[in-house]
Amino acid sequence: MSAPCIHLLLGPTASGKSAVALELARRRGAELLSVDSMKIYRRLDIGTAKPTAAERAVLPHHLIDWKEPWESCSVAEWLGEAERIVRAAASRNIPLVAEGGTALYLKALREGLFPGPGRDATLRKRLEEEAERRGPGALHARLQTVDPDAARRILPGDVRRIVRALEVFELSGRPISAQQVQWGRLREDIRFRTAGLELERPALYARIDARVQRMLDAGWLDECRALLQLERPLSREARAALGYRTLFAHLRGELDLAAATERIRFDTRHFARRQLMWFRKFADVRWVAVRPEDSVADLAERVEAAWADAATR
Repeated sequence: MSAPCIHLLLGPTASGKSAVALELARRRGAELLSVDSMKIYRRLDIGTAKPTAAERAVLPHHLIDWKEPWESCSVAEWLGEAERIVRAAASRNIPLVAEGGTALYLKALREGLFPGPGRDATLRKRLEEEAERRGPGALHARLQTVDPDAARRILPGDVRRIVRALEVFELSGRPISAQQVQWGRLREDIRFRTAGLELERPALYARIDARVQRMLDAGWLDECRALLQLERPLSREARAALGYRTLFAHLRGELDLAAATERIRFDTRHFARRQLMWFRKFADVRWVAVRPEDSVADLAERVEAAWADAATR
């Protein structure tokens, strides 16, 4: 039996990939697999740009609203569920279109996870508490000492990845960067045809700014109020969803709405730049330029052509 084939569409936030992926899945009679670390959480709807109920009624969407917002989720747990979905679809001869922009999840899906040491709850808790107490910069400085290669790749504010890198070093005595050397080749048990949407930076930034405003107009603040009123606090992973922490700060009276809006726009543009840096490391991506006049149907046609080109290489 041949390995299942996933047709994957990636792109930076606000590039329009979700609408294009839905159109492609509809044309192919496929189901959609979301590769997004924040759309897995229920109740985080507007700020994560989840597909609407009407869009989700068109065809099955996987790994959306999978977890409660107070639950944690590791990359390994997400990947295990994604692989189960891929196997189940293959057993039913149902094609899959995957779509998303979470770089680490995309890398894990395409290449698998490196066989590093497992988690140590006590060690992880100590490191996380230290990050809370001393700030993530202190942990990042320690990482620079024990694993400078990893420190160059991980931003100083990315507590989750810093903690994991230090955890691996303390458990194994070896830097995580050294253990990931072989983690960079496409897996063989799943085949991929990968296309990406790209825009000129000014156009992308304009889309980001407009989308932030649309989200606020759609009730994003009310969504955040409801989250703060839940009986259980959000998990560290859910709290990291782009924009939510800033709106929580606004609701606590720490900054006005205009300042919060501008900060979210700035942070989202920075996030998009980081996404593009990651995506450029995927050598097999066939890039599709998004033009101002393009409709969803136009882009779907060109992504299909990019996938077909990938299949011939």
